[in-house]
Amino acid sequence: MSEPSKVIHVRNVGHEITENDLHQLLQPFGGATKLVMLRAKNQALLQMYDVSSAVSAMQYYANVQPSVRGRNVYMQFSSHQELTTMDESSQGRKGDQDSDPNRILLVTIHHMLYPITVEVLHQVFSPHGFVEKIVTFQKSAGFQALIQYQSCQCAVQARNVLQGRNIYDACCQLDIQYSNLNELQVNYNNDRSRDFTNPSLPTEQRGRSSQQGYGDAAGLYGLPPGARAVPFGQMGNAAAVAAAFGGGLPPGVSGTNTRCTIIISNLDPDKINEDKIFNLVSLYGNIVRIKILHNKPDHALVEMEDGFQAELAVNFLKGAMLFGKKLEVNYSKYANITPAPDAHEYVGSNLNRFNRNAAKNYRYCCAPTRMIHLSSLPQDISEDDLVSHLEEHGNIENTKIFEPNGKKQALVLFEDEEQATEALVCKHASTVDGSVIRISFSQLQTI
Repeated sequence: MSEPSKVIHVRNVGHEITENDLHQLLQPFGGATKLVMLRAKNQALLQMYDVSSAVSAMQYYANVQPSVRGRNVYMQFSSHQELTTMDESSQGRKGDQDSDPNRILLVTIHHMLYPITVEVLHQVFSPHGFVEKIVTFQKSAGFQALIQYQSCQCAVQARNVLQGRNIYDACCQLDIQYSNLNELQVNYNNDRSRDFTNPSLPTEQRGRSSQQGYGDAAGLYGLPPGARAVPFGQMGNAAAVAAAFGGGLPPGVSGTNTRCTIIISNLDPDKINEDKIFNLVSLYGNIVRIKILHNKPDHALVEMEDGFQAELAVNFLKGAMLFGKKLEVNYSKYANITPAPDAHEYVGSNLNRFNRNAAKNYRYCCAPTRMIHLSSLPQDISEDDLVSHLEEHGNIENTKIFEPNGKKQALVLFEDEEQATEALVCKHASTVDGSVIRISFSQLQTI
């Protein structure tokens, strides 16, 4: 084992894991003062305030498996005693493709709420130079594309301008690295690949990606090559999933999980109950039953309709704040919850959100935000009525009532995500002037 250092080396850092996620992992121990992401190696280096802080973090995580967005990460002391500018640049040269400019860019799309096509990518990247070829494919990191420019200079300019930006408002974020390929081979001009220097190439109706090793059609649903769509088949709803996620899946979601029961811990026993847990978890799928453990009242088991929905809940709720506590969400060792008097049943509940309009509900799946969306509101409700109904849960910064298709809906912006989560947990399915209102998180940033 390396000697103690205030620099901690973290492995198995998937592309879905952000710098903020890693900062939160070490926040209880004083937080990291510097961070270097080594994306090409799925690793990161974090420098703590001092050695004792790093030792405290390492001692704690020696007994508790650190997990970020449902992925186990592994920590050890780094051989670096301090991260300096030189350390960061040298680490980048060793482990990050960004240090080797190339005319071919590897683009990963995070938070992909709308379909991204070859045409969309060409529209985004062509202002920075002549784009020769584009190939799209699905990998474990999510929906990806290779963009080949005519010159390296154009690729560098495109990366400098576009890195970290969103294609659409608040979604479809670009994560751009330099590829180590020398030339893209494109055999077909279709919705998955395009050679703009050779428009006479044939189209292909249902074939494999033209780049060897990029997976087959099963990858459209986030599955390994050759795998059967078992979880989606359980739902009988593959079309809804594909439509919702535009052929990709949210970062961190594989689509292959088959475990239907999750366990939520670090709940506040004095403020939580089964219905409040239902209000939160039902954002990600239909609930079968929920059981709060008598011997551990801050733990609850939630059985969902299928493994894909359980994976969404684990991915988006892990680390969420509720009633002043940070939730821990993992898969349970139990396949299901045995029906019993202390297990609340929700099968057939008309409050389950995925009984209809499944594609729309999948599309709205996200981690808690500070904006909530309210529907099924009474026609004569005012913004003052909304504030009066919700203000006990936090500071409301803004509200907006609108009426698409003749139905009253509203957006309410809270000061932070925890306040919005509490409002959703406590007020979803509550009654206002005879109307049972529905609440979900909105991915809009402002009203």
